[in-house]
Amino acid sequence: MAIVVFDLDGTLIDSAPDIRAAANKMLCEQGIAGLDLPTIISFIGNGLPKLVERVMQRTGLDMSRHSELTAVTLAHYNAATTDLTRPYPGVVQALEALSAAGHVLAMCTNKPEEPARSILRDLRIERFFNGVVGGDTLAVKKPDPEPLLHIIRHLGEGPALYVGDSEVDAETAVRAGVRFALFTEGYRKSPVEAIPHQHQFSDFTTLPGLVERALREEQTC
Repeated sequence: MAIVVFDLDGTLIDSAPDIRAAANKMLCEQGIAGLDLPTIISFIGNGLPKLVERVMQRTGLDMSRHSELTAVTLAHYNAATTDLTRPYPGVVQALEALSAAGHVLAMCTNKPEEPARSILRDLRIERFFNGVVGGDTLAVKKPDPEPLLHIIRHLGEGPALYVGDSEVDAETAVRAGVRFALFTEGYRKSPVEAIPHQHQFSDFTTLPGLVERALREEQTC
């Protein structure tokens, strides 16, 4: 049995279209043209406040309004978290297989905890997760290792694997001393070879086998 902890955005779900819609609604209200999807994707990874900061810097908005416009963007996002968001192909089947094999699944994301839980409910995958740590659950967020270590401690003893898609996820795993599996089709900004990882995959149907191999490697170390 392994503890398998997942990132959310860009790992389990393609949420960028809904994040873009929320950010662009905020910009529209400020009389500013919206940003394209690749630009928004390049801003994802460090939580919503950082994304809004990057949007504001790109569009020349007054940074003294950051808290206000972050709240506006979050409100737009919370009103429509799954209008355009979908799990990546094979995610549901992989979660079913991992659960059936007895692995304990959880989530560690920089998305605020309640929107993260709401998305899991709306997409009908909440049942697979034994715990969720969001970007506002603790006083720190990824790449600080504490959110990942916190959820692993909560789940008990056993070898752990973190599954994510980004440089932030990789740094979190390194700092936590946890093995990392990189989903290569998410929101990473760097080449695969530049991101520290022990395992990589591009197809979720291969993840259950990868977890079994990672568990064997852990047991032989």
